[in-house]
Amino acid sequence: MRLALSWLTVLPVRVGDVDARAARRAIACAPLVGVLLGAVVVALLRLPLPPLLGGFLVVGFLALATRGMHLDGLADTADGLGCYGPPERALAVMKDGGAGPFAVVALVVVLGAQAAAFPVVPWPAVVLALVAGRAAFLLCCLRGVPAARPEGLGALVAGSQPAWVAALWWTALAAAGFLVDPWRGPAAVLLAAGLVLLLVAHTRERFGGITGDVLGAACETATVAVLAVCALG
Repeated sequence: MRLALSWLTVLPVRVGDVDARAARRAIACAPLVGVLLGAVVVALLRLPLPPLLGGFLVVGFLALATRGMHLDGLADTADGLGCYGPPERALAVMKDGGAGPFAVVALVVVLGAQAAAFPVVPWPAVVLALVAGRAAFLLCCLRGVPAARPEGLGALVAGSQPAWVAALWWTALAAAGFLVDPWRGPAAVLLAAGLVLLLVAHTRERFGGITGDVLGAACETATVAVLAVCALG
């Protein structure tokens, strides 16, 4: 859990040497980080602000609280998937660090959707969305999913999660969805899981496996999917 907090938040948590065992457990604990972030976001949304302003405040807080890592991953993955050429070319584009047109569009759409949805969904949906975003890491790191590069975060955590651990978390999320709405909550969780699995399958075909950027893109994809479904009605 300390490693998960160190990786996924700006909290001043320090850890020693990180081996594969610690990395595997940190990924398994990642959804608990979503619970922590969700509690803070719910508190921020209670401030007496216009809804859209409050939504953008939350988006800004989440970017700061996570060092913008997931947004950076979303942007890099969008550019990598949008470029032509072999996997090596796509990975080079992702590693370049610049923001191309696909990255800009992805960020505008995802951040705009989150800012609009956060203030209008019930508070359990806020927490559900942020936990689902971190639970997406487990689907990215299922056993059998390779890393696209021999180094980096993707190489450290790829293939580290047993299917039963991921299934346990996502089943719990689907059950928790009933607290939001008897059908929208579970449907939102199922949609989020499906989109993440599609993203993993596509990046595996396009890049040869996952990278740390893919984890960030999966997090933002799952978060916005849950918010979008829960905002219906």
